[in-house]
Amino acid sequence: MADNTSPLSGGKKNTIMAIVAYILFFVPLLTGDAKKDAFVKYHTKQSLVLFLLVVLINVVGWIIPFYFWYTINWLLSLGTLVLLIIGIANAASGKQQPLPLIGRYADIFKF
Repeated sequence: MADNTSPLSGGKKNTIMAIVAYILFFVPLLTGDAKKDAFVKYHTKQSLVLFLLVVLINVVGWIIPFYFWYTINWLLSLGTLVLLIIGIANAASGKQQPLPLIGRYADIFKF
């Protein structure tokens, strides 16, 4: 019999929901099966940390409107895009690997 705790159990549904979590982190939390799956929860937490990082970068950009901040903001935004691509690649390949630099903060969230 197949192991139901596998990240790919039930076809590609859980993998797809893990990828969707990086686009809209709250969508897997609204669905029945996905919110119970540990693989989807893991990637939802990772994407939530990434989302909060993007919000923090933008809020700091609004508070500190210095000219040099635009360059820093652009570089940080590029970095978050790279982290997003890494997260989607990990979810698509079925890995539960934390995102570089920010992945360890995902354990703060309990859901």
